[in-house]
Amino acid sequence: MALGLIILCGALSLVYGGYTVTKLMAADSGSARMQEISAAVREGAQAYLKRQYATIAVVGVVVFIVLGLLLSWTVAIGFLIGAILSGAAGFIGMNVSVRANVRTAQAGDAIARRGPRRRLQGSSVTGLLVAGLALLGVSVYYWVLTGPLGYAVSDRTVVDALVALGFGAR
Repeated sequence: MALGLIILCGALSLVYGGYTVTKLMAADSGSARMQEISAAVREGAQAYLKRQYATIAVVGVVVFIVLGLLLSWTVAIGFLIGAILSGAAGFIGMNVSVRANVRTAQAGDAIARRGPRRRLQGSSVTGLLVAGLALLGVSVYYWVLTGPLGYAVSDRTVVDALVALGFGAR
């Protein structure tokens, strides 16, 4: 029962994040000059993410293999799930934040009170994604380990795999 509620909360945070992104992207993106500056910032953010994730991927593969060989492949998979979900949250969060910035600036120009609300909505997506994906990752992997794979809740493999998943998500 509790596990189902945790999974539901994780899924709801993703639904709210998706709704917020849709609402943000429908807002006015400003003048042509504002859009030009936003495109340049977005291009820089994409270059940063591409470089950062390429470097992290190399380290992640090494850690994955070491964990698999030294502990177990179940633990390595837990790390991989955490790393992928963390990367997805960062990638989506950066893209939404960059795209929300121009809308925040435009809202600030139009009506002073809309700007802070848009800024909060843009930054809340990243937080919701991190929390929602972490909840889903840990709870679903826990369910897989203790349900279909049949590990006991107190089994060292389950504990190690969930710790590795949490480590990967940092």
